[in-house]
Amino acid sequence: MVETGVAARVAALTIPVLEQVGYRLVRARLLAQNGQTLQIMAERPDGTMTVADCEAASQALSPELDVADLIPGEYRLEISSPGIDRPLVRVSDFRRAIGHEAKIELAHALEGGRKRFRGEIMALEGEGRDAILTLARSDAQAEEERTVRLPCVTLTKASSCSPRL
Repeated sequence: MVETGVAARVAALTIPVLEQVGYRLVRARLLAQNGQTLQIMAERPDGTMTVADCEAASQALSPELDVADLIPGEYRLEISSPGIDRPLVRVSDFRRAIGHEAKIELAHALEGGRKRFRGEIMALEGEGRDAILTLARSDAQAEEERTVRLPCVTLTKASSCSPRL
C-alpha cells in the first residue's frame, strides 16, 4: 500500500523535508472534508510525536508545499501523529508490525467471501506491492482457515492494534 496521485507526489516531496528535521512520514492523504485537507502523519524515529513536533514539521513543510504547488486550489495542512490505530502503509511498517495484531481490509473478497481480517502479522515475504502478508487470524470462525496469506497489492486499509511500533 502506498499513496497514489496527488498524495504520492506530496509524499515524495515530504519524505526528504521531514527527514531533514528528524521525522519519518507515516502517511500522506488528501481528504475532501470541508474543502480540501492535506493530512500528513509523521513521527520521530522512536515512534513519538508531540504537539511541538507537529508544529516543527508544519513549519518545515508549509513553504515547500507552497513552492511546489502540488495541490490545486486551497487546502488546509494537518500534521498529526499516527495514533493508537496506526496505519500500516509501507512495507517497512508491516515488517515492524510482525508479531503484533493488525486490522486488514482488502479491495476484493478472497475465496470464502471475506475482505476484512484481524490477527497477528506473522511474516511478510517479498517487496513492494508484490509482497505477501501472512496473518494468524484472531477473527476466524470454526470453519475458516486460521492462517491466511494476503497479497499486499489488494490491501486498501491496514492498521496496527499496537500503539507503539
